Amino acid sequence: MATTKSRGPKLDVPGMNPRVWLYSIILSLQYGAQPLLSKRFIRREVVVTSLVLACEIAKVICAVIFMAKEGSVKKVFKEWTLVGALTASGLPAAIYALQNSLLQISYKNLDSLTFSMLNQTKIFFTALFTYFILRQKQSVQQVGALFLLIIAAVLLSIGEGSGKGPYSGYADQILFYGIVPVLVASMLSGLASALCQWASQVKKRSTYLMTIEMSIVGSLCLLISTFRSPDGEAMKQKGFFYGWTSLTLIPIISNALGGILVGLVTSQAGGVRKGFVIVSALLVTALLQFVFEGKPPSLYCLIALPLVVSSISIYQNYPYKVKKKEA
Repeated sequence: MATTKSRGPKLDVPGMNPRVWLYSIILSLQYGAQPLLSKRFIRREVVVTSLVLACEIAKVICAVIFMAKEGSVKKVFKEWTLVGALTASGLPAAIYALQNSLLQISYKNLDSLTFSMLNQTKIFFTALFTYFILRQKQSVQQVGALFLLIIAAVLLSIGEGSGKGPYSGYADQILFYGIVPVLVASMLSGLASALCQWASQVKKRSTYLMTIEMSIVGSLCLLISTFRSPDGEAMKQKGFFYGWTSLTLIPIISNALGGILVGLVTSQAGGVRKGFVIVSALLVTALLQFVFEGKPPSLYCLIALPLVVSSISIYQNYPYKVKKKEA
């Protein structure tokens, strides 16, 4: 009876911490606006690898700034070892590098709201991989919520891929360069997220340090891949910044800050607040798409949206409860 370490009391009163509210609001706006920022400020001819590398560099800079602000730079790097970095961050970094490349491809070929909703399938894959890697179980409600999410993803895939979506003239391009990349990226995100959770819980790695490690390792993986990839040839012939404008930095910096904010919201407010942020971000995406592009959601999006919102809300609000053993 003396051990009352449950997270419940903390999450019941999140409004008492103004900083958590601020982080949540900013992340919701960033998450919802990212697809529109990428489509508006990144030209189609821009080399995808150059964007991903720039984003990784921006993440490192942001992480170092946050570490310096909290005064943990010297302590963290004094305890740093190469073996520890490769063990905790090596594989997730390589996975995230591939995921980021797939997302950049998908950004250019999908409706912003469709992208945002398909991207939520990462919750299903995260739950799946955390079960296999960390043996983290799901409640009955959570399992039902995950099935709702799958139904919404399939509905969107059928709708957009069959040529009945807003880009009906480019059905094959939407399916193979929009829907498939974002679904594969979501699966990779789930795997990497589970591996990162393992590293933070078992290896006790700093969130900021892991961000830096994964960005560096991921960048090295991408640089190696450029020797045998079309992107590598394109950068050699046209230059690293081919197609860039000064506005290209906006989605890059936004994406980097979003990565930092995800860690902050999760660590300080838990999964319930993060779920609220994700749901809010979907609504932000729909609103911004209508305001700035004058494009109302497609019929399939309107049908899938309540499924996505309901599934995420149920999943976050009905977590699996471990039965306490009698002392």
